[in-house]
Amino acid sequence: MSVNKPLKLAVWKFSSCDGCQLQLLDLGEELLALLGQVEIAWFLEASRRTISGPYDLSLVEGSVTTPREEKEIRRIRKTSRYLVTIGACATAGGIQALRNFASLEAYTSVVYPRPEFIAALETCLPASHYVKVDAELYGCPINRQQVLEVIAALLLGRKAQLPASSVCMECKRAHQVCVLVEYGTPCLGPVTREGCGAICPGFKRGCYGCFGPMPGANLASHARVLQSLGVDTGAWRRMLSTFNVQAFRTLEETDGKTAND
Repeated sequence: MSVNKPLKLAVWKFSSCDGCQLQLLDLGEELLALLGQVEIAWFLEASRRTISGPYDLSLVEGSVTTPREEKEIRRIRKTSRYLVTIGACATAGGIQALRNFASLEAYTSVVYPRPEFIAALETCLPASHYVKVDAELYGCPINRQQVLEVIAALLLGRKAQLPASSVCMECKRAHQVCVLVEYGTPCLGPVTREGCGAICPGFKRGCYGCFGPMPGANLASHARVLQSLGVDTGAWRRMLSTFNVQAFRTLEETDGKTAND
């Protein structure tokens, strides 16, 4: 990016809770410090002021769940130099992807009195299923410092340095006792990507997998370890079925058989 030309930034919302956009707003003074180098062209959570594209960087929150959203994500891709998905919904489908494991009709017929008016795709999927994504920021919600790293990398013309190891490494750096080993607490830390700061283990609770599976996560081995603690395969799968259910289920399908299979 040219130092004389501000980076034109757009933030978009799809099916989500807005939590990741709020993380951006919580940057506060750090975000204000970038205003001379970044022009916020589209961010309806923050301002009604909008500027048409093309955009240097689009940050996309939320999963693609409707035909309208599928059309919109393709449009955004065409008008964006870089497209970065932010949060579990945009990178893995979010908790709403739980509906992917039953038919859409099965849900709408129970929830809505007039299901014929519901316009939704059969599955709830991340943006990367439909378009090329240049980077993914994981988490529920995201680590806002990682957003700053992506923006800084674009401004400086370098590759963003994003973590790829497990939550266990964060525990070790914080000199925290391993809740899985020390207390026998079921924990997803060994198979979850770092980024949260190991908050839950810091309070002697097991990791909930907010940042999704880490690269190379060995789910079969993790299932066997938890089985030794009395956690059967069904309970283990329920542990995986939260914020990043689609990502964990997909990884399990390609990871081979679990301990009970």
